Amino acid sequence: MKALRPMVAAGLASMLPGPALAAGVPGAELSLAWGIPFVGILLSIALMPLVAGHLWHHHYGKIAALWAALFLLPFAAFFGAGAAWYEFAHVMVLEYVPFIALLLALYTAGGGVLLKGSLVGTPTVNTALLAIGTILASMMGTTGAAMLLIRPVLRANAFRTRKTHTFVFFIFLVANIGGSLTPVGDPPLYLGFLRGVSFFWPTTHLFAEFATCVVILLAVYWVLDTLAWNREKPVPPVVAKEAVGLEGWLNVWLVLAIVAVVIGMGYVKLGSMNVLGQTMEVERVLGILLFLAITGISVAFTSNALREANGFAWGAILEVAKLFAAIFVCMAPVLAILRAGSAGAASGLVALTSGPDGAPIPWVYFWMSGVLSSFLDNAPTYIVFFELAGGDPAMLMTQGAMTLAAISCGAVFMGANSYIGNAPNFMVKAIVEENGVRMPSFFAYCGWAIVFLVPLFVLVTFIFFRPG
Repeated sequence: MKALRPMVAAGLASMLPGPALAAGVPGAELSLAWGIPFVGILLSIALMPLVAGHLWHHHYGKIAALWAALFLLPFAAFFGAGAAWYEFAHVMVLEYVPFIALLLALYTAGGGVLLKGSLVGTPTVNTALLAIGTILASMMGTTGAAMLLIRPVLRANAFRTRKTHTFVFFIFLVANIGGSLTPVGDPPLYLGFLRGVSFFWPTTHLFAEFATCVVILLAVYWVLDTLAWNREKPVPPVVAKEAVGLEGWLNVWLVLAIVAVVIGMGYVKLGSMNVLGQTMEVERVLGILLFLAITGISVAFTSNALREANGFAWGAILEVAKLFAAIFVCMAPVLAILRAGSAGAASGLVALTSGPDGAPIPWVYFWMSGVLSSFLDNAPTYIVFFELAGGDPAMLMTQGAMTLAAISCGAVFMGANSYIGNAPNFMVKAIVEENGVRMPSFFAYCGWAIVFLVPLFVLVTFIFFRPG
């Protein structure tokens, strides 16, 4: 569910300004009822695989499109066809196409890198793989790191029966928390970078929070995996020892090229142009074209044998593309209401972010940005609270540093609370299931988050954001 509106996926949101109803229909004029289609698509993703699995797996694209239509058609009836078209074009041109182009490039190039070697999924090896992926996530984005390592982790654990927890913690660490140290790591931080937050501000101001979460989660994971190993007593396969190495170096360079393009879009300004009535930066258009070109190069020059050895398939990206197109559309009015601040239907929530003296309350920002990032896309949610906190990067990086850190940690860390909190989450789930491993249902996954993440975030609150 947030699931994919996101590496780099991180990179992913890298280009998302976030949905907004700007064509004569401000968020202040919208009631909470406009959020019903968004709730509907979330419940469909959560419940239909459980209660109507056959129908969902064969028609999820049509069901998602139905929810999008249930927003757009009433919106056209109330505000006019022109306003509905504007909103659809706005979401597709400025948010969805950049998002899916980046995700497609990362998915294709990442799926063309084969990590070879006789890796055996013992607790120590698994913990090391999660730690490596967590570190890589801030350098190549959560999506890039997830796509690079998810298949090696699957292969290393193919002989084990108790392994679901490994992929859940993979999402926690590699697909989310690992991306908190640079703007390349996760889309919310990239959007902050585009708005003036210095490149290394997250590195210096979020490291303690990052390290606290990573060390605790890796320790908890090692204990869980050790218990599972001892209970299962698996017999590792007898294979010829092979040194760990990479195959598909062209795709390694292509992933680095994607990262370079994402960073370049933050520095290079080439003006703007009109696309379907939407004003779009020229550098963003060029970025989309480059992502598509990189995808084409990867497809053309990566052997089928390498992709087959890597267990690569197109099903996961197709599922993400269909579901997130509808999620983006249905999410637009919800974010517009939040953007309206005290003038919108969510004014009660907005009022909680400041004390009686008008000063921001960091721990409230942490939890509000985090909880909403768990079910809305974390990139535009970050921007909503960035603006509520004043929107001045110079102030937020200095005297407002605790508030900005709270917003950043909430958006990045709590994207792990559901499958739709961050783009790579849903993609990892789909890839794991393509390989025959059962993943928790939507609500069951949220249960894992409640057990392992929520107590950790409470600890982070008291250590770093000091509730009064």
